[in-house]
Amino acid sequence: MRVISRKTLKDFWERHADSEQPLKAWYHEAKSNRWKSFAEIKARYHTADVLPGNRVAFNIKGNTYRLIVRLHYNTGLVFIRFIGTHAEYDKIDATTI
Repeated sequence: MRVISRKTLKDFWERHADSEQPLKAWYHEAKSNRWKSFAEIKARYHTADVLPGNRVAFNIKGNTYRLIVRLHYNTGLVFIRFIGTHAEYDKIDATTI
């Protein structure tokens, strides 16, 4: 998959140093895969949640942070839509972000 944009993740881990390694691991795994459906993601990330509009919410660092991506399965693109703490996640509408 092609992840757009790694800079969003990097900016986040520069503010939250404990998220760096988990986000790097997620990024490298996403890059090395070609997910064709949510079922493939769920098989690897059991706590991932499907959201409307081809969005997926991932728990990062043992559920400390939430990452929302929008996937274009047919083109192999993953767009980072949100990364934040659970408190920040609770303040957004994850179905439309």
